[in-house]
Amino acid sequence: MQITSTSTPQVLVPGTQAGNNAGNATAVDGTSLGLNGQNAATSTPVNPTPTSAAPLRRGLSNWDQPLQKDISGAQQALDFLEQSAGQLRSLKADLSARLANRQRTDGTLEARVRQFSNSWRNRNSATGGTLDAQLKFNSKGSETSFTVRGMSLANLRNGGREVIAVSVGGGQNVRSVVLEAGLSDAQIAQRFDEALAPAGVRTRVNDDGQLEFSTPESQWTTVRDTIAVQGGGIRFPTGALNRVKAEAAAPQIEPDNWQVLDAESIRATLAQVVGALAKIEQSIATVRQALAQVAARVQNAAPADTRSGMDQVAQNFVTTTRQPGYQSLLSITSALAGISRDRVLSLLGLRN
Repeated sequence: MQITSTSTPQVLVPGTQAGNNAGNATAVDGTSLGLNGQNAATSTPVNPTPTSAAPLRRGLSNWDQPLQKDISGAQQALDFLEQSAGQLRSLKADLSARLANRQRTDGTLEARVRQFSNSWRNRNSATGGTLDAQLKFNSKGSETSFTVRGMSLANLRNGGREVIAVSVGGGQNVRSVVLEAGLSDAQIAQRFDEALAPAGVRTRVNDDGQLEFSTPESQWTTVRDTIAVQGGGIRFPTGALNRVKAEAAAPQIEPDNWQVLDAESIRATLAQVVGALAKIEQSIATVRQALAQVAARVQNAAPADTRSGMDQVAQNFVTTTRQPGYQSLLSITSALAGISRDRVLSLLGLRN
């Protein structure tokens, strides 16, 4: 972005009325500030044209909104994870102490478990939607992974040619997937992915070799309640679209299932707390790495010549003020414009 002046700046000349009011001057000749580089200090004032204003570099907040969003999302996820890790460490210590002392329950452990459960339930909003139930960080938004009953690779790879219609979201939003004998697992996943991607559903073969679907977490409820399939009688029945069951992947942490009623349940909960803490610490390391990568992007994107440019401006000012005459007076009066006696006294007071 370049900001240009819309009028010719006023030049203050000693001895004129404007010169007598130099203390209140706001318009100055850009020559003294080095707009023309080393040639700024000349014996003749130069009035810059409206197109000669130096371009102003925009800050990060203006020219890279996606980068800012990545930083904010990573920081939100990191803050939430570190807070959760702290709660789990305290809960782990309390559970261990209860088992060691064999004390009767007083409601403290229940309150601690309930506190963590409530905090974890707000995971999506607390992280700005960047951390999913599998503790995977995604600056573009968390997703829900799920499987669909009947859509296993073992079932889909067998049989002859069949056109499968899949509806997501209801209405006329129907997509077709053509399956045939001899397709590889990767090809089957690709065909489902190409068909369902416009509906906000992606498909892949996961690490366990299973066909896995995913959708933005905010859309999961709609997808779960509306997905329907119609086949040609080979893998799926013909006729009308039939609702199929979609099941979300089990979350990595399920504090709602933790119990502290007796010694046995406390031991089981302690084991789950230790496991949850290890998973969160691993997620913290991942998010920190992502944040470091964003920081590197910021460093690479930052203007490299800002410091040298300011050094040049300062040097031009010093050079100009050392020369007697009009340019020296103009540079000094321009620098002092708007500085009042009270402000000077306040600055001097800081030395005491």
